[in-house]
Amino acid sequence: MNAPHDLSPAAAQRPLPAPMLAALRARFGERLSTAEAVRAQHGRGESVYDAQPPEAVVFCRSTEEVAFVVGLADQHAVPVIPFGVGSSLEGHLLAVQGGVCIDLSGMDRIVQVNAEDLTVTVEAGVTREQLNREIRDTGLFFPIDPGANASLGGMSATRASGTNAVRYGTMKDNVLALTVVTARGEVMRTGTRAKKSSAGYDLTRLFVGSEGTLGVITEVTLRLFPLPEAVSAATCTFPSIDAAVRTTIQIIQIGVPIARCELLDANAIRAVNRHSGLTLPEAPLLLMEFHGSPAGVREQAETVQALAHEHGGTEFQWATTPEERTRLWTARHKSYFAALQSRPGCRCQSTDTCVPISRLAESINESVDEAEASGIPYWIVGHVGDGNFHLSYLFDPDDPREVAEVERLNVSMVRRALRLDGTCTGEHGIGLHKMGYLVEETSPAALEAMKSIKRTLDPKNIMNPGKVLAL
Repeated sequence: MNAPHDLSPAAAQRPLPAPMLAALRARFGERLSTAEAVRAQHGRGESVYDAQPPEAVVFCRSTEEVAFVVGLADQHAVPVIPFGVGSSLEGHLLAVQGGVCIDLSGMDRIVQVNAEDLTVTVEAGVTREQLNREIRDTGLFFPIDPGANASLGGMSATRASGTNAVRYGTMKDNVLALTVVTARGEVMRTGTRAKKSSAGYDLTRLFVGSEGTLGVITEVTLRLFPLPEAVSAATCTFPSIDAAVRTTIQIIQIGVPIARCELLDANAIRAVNRHSGLTLPEAPLLLMEFHGSPAGVREQAETVQALAHEHGGTEFQWATTPEERTRLWTARHKSYFAALQSRPGCRCQSTDTCVPISRLAESINESVDEAEASGIPYWIVGHVGDGNFHLSYLFDPDDPREVAEVERLNVSMVRRALRLDGTCTGEHGIGLHKMGYLVEETSPAALEAMKSIKRTLDPKNIMNPGKVLAL
């Protein structure tokens, strides 16, 4: 199942038609690039795959410019790959059939803030950190935090999640409306700023998570939330991963409204300490955050501390100042790069799955046993408050045995999640690498319905072809 795709240079690439290239040059000038370095940068993300570059990169600054590019691509049947900041993990950005990459990073305007309605409309290239900086004086914030400073268009396209999902939900729950350029180069608007609607098909949620295979998202309208009156973070060390996970399960099952609940195993802590200059105990750890009133935060924390103690949790430590909290969460978000530095020359294969919270301990424990037996360096981080965790392997890309073993472990982990009524991906998306897993997760009828939607909206198969569905 799901053997690595053949991504050799012989894969179905073809030069851009000369008339299309000429039209792009005339319209965009220096904002069209065919330079090898620029193309290579836009032909990969953070996946294990080698770069598979597009034939050209266009730096667009408006929905109208995106529509112009896609209209030309439709006319000449040329693939289109949207690009945000390049932080995706499952090969979403590889130009497996060549084509043109549309870089949306220059579309970085906050279009409209409606503080009274708790909504904001942004262009697709706005990043989550940029948004929160620019709206801070309104007393509001956008909570979805996948770790990387991803673009909000990319986060919508991949249905991103992250550390705050246990309380605030995922992009699926927080995108109200979209502006999308369709495969025919037409501009479509879905949804409104209203809190709810019963009008017609829910096209907004169709495009959220479509990974650029149905259209190019150029604007996003999002829910905002009031900044909490009080915020407190805490860390607690456990004698085992199982103890930490069972504590998390109890926290969720008794209804504690915890904002973040992150698991880091001993391997992750070791890498984070070395990379960020921390002195955390090198044992399984829960990193938690509580939002609310001062009294509410205190009550939540006391309840969690008591539960942790029942499972052997020790060294409960607080971080109440913004500087202390930022230091802890920055270290957590840098765990990926910290671990990479622990084995120079390695590549990282990171797989995420999500299961019902009651099956989380079983899923993680069995995955850890297999990881230990493999002998390949690994680490675990997880948004365990919503049943989602990431297991990452550091392997030598020049060692065929290690490459094959990592793929075997990934297959086993995903099939375990499916057996436990879970999903092959909680937030990374399908992209290139998990297409086979999607087949196993869905029914034949559901898969055919997805293919029918794709064929209808993208009859020439030019929108990020070769991803999500095999047509």
